[in-house]
Amino acid sequence: MSLVRENVQDYPRPPALDPVCDRLSVVLNGVEVAATVRGFRVLETHHAPTYYFPPEDVREGVLRASAGRTLCEWKGAARYFDVIAEPREELRAAWSYPAPTRAFAPIAGHVAFYPGQMDACFVGELRVLPQPGSFYGGWLTPNLDGIVKGGPGTEGW
Repeated sequence: MSLVRENVQDYPRPPALDPVCDRLSVVLNGVEVAATVRGFRVLETHHAPTYYFPPEDVREGVLRASAGRTLCEWKGAARYFDVIAEPREELRAAWSYPAPTRAFAPIAGHVAFYPGQMDACFVGELRVLPQPGSFYGGWLTPNLDGIVKGGPGTEGW
């Protein structure tokens, strides 16, 4: 698989939603908790792409509703999930937009995972790195150029 070079500074604001045909997968405690070839990614200026999995492509029983909600000015209200692959539990390690704004309607109910809380996340055969910081859930792949938001001094951009 060969990803096209992309500069995160060229990603749009407001963000764009793109379908992803590559196989996406998430592994926790040696268990593939999610895998799809029908995913989406959200592209936003200075962010690593965030990948979303159709709920039917997330292994049954690995998500447990978690407390708290956040509001994204572009996508709407998010709810959070703990991700469980016994005996391991990662708290608030995934999220979803049950009723997103019109522009993001295709990802209603889809699930995104924080890669830093998982054992591994993949786009095709490429293992991703987590977006810097603890707030954002972007997936860094080797084809990305530019300054990615989230590290010290960049949170307020």
